[in-house]
Amino acid sequence: MSTSTIFSGMAIAALLATAVFACSNSTKVSSRPPENSSAMNNSATNIYQFTVNSLDGKPVSLSEFKGKKIVILNVASKCGYTPQYADWEKFYKANKDKVVVLGFPCNDFMGQEPGSASDIAEFCQKNYGVSFPMFEKVHVKGANKAPLYKWLTDPAQNGWNKDEPSWNFCKYLINEKGELTNFFASGVKPDSKEFQSAL
Repeated sequence: MSTSTIFSGMAIAALLATAVFACSNSTKVSSRPPENSSAMNNSATNIYQFTVNSLDGKPVSLSEFKGKKIVILNVASKCGYTPQYADWEKFYKANKDKVVVLGFPCNDFMGQEPGSASDIAEFCQKNYGVSFPMFEKVHVKGANKAPLYKWLTDPAQNGWNKDEPSWNFCKYLINEKGELTNFFASGVKPDSKEFQSAL
């Protein structure tokens, strides 16, 4: 057996292990501890400090969503969870007077979002009729993690949470004050009891 074959096999095994880990954690849920808990950092900031670029490159201040709950998704077009676009679009249409869904394309998991901004926009519209706000592709983990995702995954900044996305379509729930309240892994959908009870 050649060295290249061995390394190729090792790479495939590593990818499979990553996928198995993601699936095994697909319904993980984390919730904000009580205000008086030692696990809560009460000096945390809120999400309204961030400005992010929309899918068409226009800056959007997240302070625009004050007074509403916010669901943040890291999305991808070539993932087993991609059909959740339809679930979250249906949820958004039914609840957009009080909850906004924000989609952040991400190519960090096995290259499942390889397209350009225009490719992503066309895919979402053509296949799922997505009308909730979509933003430029970002990194949600690693050295180049976007500032928003650094905030979402750093207890010193958000007050309590360290969970970063383990795969595509992980969710963060923000309350009407701009505070992070919950993390949900990929398998949790809008009608899941965990999400509904947090909402």
